[in-house]
Amino acid sequence: MRATLLALLLAAALGTPGRAAEAPAESDALKPMVKSDSLVFNGITRSPDGRLFSPFQRQSKDTGLELGEWRDGKAVPFPDAAWNAWKPGDDPAKAFVAVNAIRIGPDGDLWVVDKGAPGMGAAPLPGGPKLVQIDLATNAVRKVYPLQAATGEKSFIDDFRFNGSHIYLTDAGQPGLIVLDRETGGLRRVLDGHWSTIAQRPLTGQGRVLRDDQGRLLFIHADQLEVSPDGKTFYYQACTGPLYSIETRYLDDATVSDDERAKHVKLHAATVATGGTAIDAAGTIYASDTDGLRILKIAPDGTMSTLVQDPRLVWVDAMWIDEQGGLWIPAAQMNRTPAMNGGEASAVKFPTTIYRMQIDAKPLRN
Repeated sequence: MRATLLALLLAAALGTPGRAAEAPAESDALKPMVKSDSLVFNGITRSPDGRLFSPFQRQSKDTGLELGEWRDGKAVPFPDAAWNAWKPGDDPAKAFVAVNAIRIGPDGDLWVVDKGAPGMGAAPLPGGPKLVQIDLATNAVRKVYPLQAATGEKSFIDDFRFNGSHIYLTDAGQPGLIVLDRETGGLRRVLDGHWSTIAQRPLTGQGRVLRDDQGRLLFIHADQLEVSPDGKTFYYQACTGPLYSIETRYLDDATVSDDERAKHVKLHAATVATGGTAIDAAGTIYASDTDGLRILKIAPDGTMSTLVQDPRLVWVDAMWIDEQGGLWIPAAQMNRTPAMNGGEASAVKFPTTIYRMQIDAKPLRN
């Protein structure tokens, strides 16, 4: 009875659980750009001069590639092998424990967020959570911003965005947002435990409820985030939606209480289960639908439409818009990995693929 009720509630929340079952036709607009016969990635970023980088899922609990650059169709450890060679017992402050998100910053450097925890649901290691800035001119780490002061035992630092001297980060494990001051390194938690940062239902993919490697229902809290082109509005959501907004002035002002901030949270769009997002210079947000195998377009006024729907778009994660107006789309298949598949053997269908779709939109680099 409880399982039936849960299924009905999920169907009502999803609104489109049958889309994946309808097996939409493959779209000619999706052009395969990168493929791998063995690696699972959960994002893509591209430098203005065409260099491609992805975060990867560790191949075992102890070893594996975390951050790589695509060179001649192969992923090479970046910035070097040492940063990708962490194993239990090593100093987690000096190597990648679990990279979750990357992006080219407005300064042209590659920025990397490491949740610092060795597994799904595991507590962050002391010194593990960090934001790493890498100089692409020298391929060397320029600076490390420790995040431990703003994390707890359940924290899962998920993603980040820039806005002037501030960097906003989401905590998907201990629901809330983090504001980092780039100049001082100071950290503040905001909207900590607020209902808008808490997942209201378990995670789903391809119309199926997902469980972690211990068989527990997965709840991914504050996850996707974007900043408007003028830097005045912050958008964010739990992985299962919906998408909320708040003016950035309420995040940036340390004198504002969380009770006061909460009064300014607004519903922006009724998004569904989402793997990743991107935003263009006109303020349109592109969000994946992990159940419907599609990419949604969310206009600045919150109205939604479908950009593309394709059976190959299995768990699209963090996307990227290049300078030529192309949307890079990593079909990550995360819902088929043991970490989201109840600990079952991997059901990933190789090759994993990153697609590009011409959308004629200008990129936003704030």
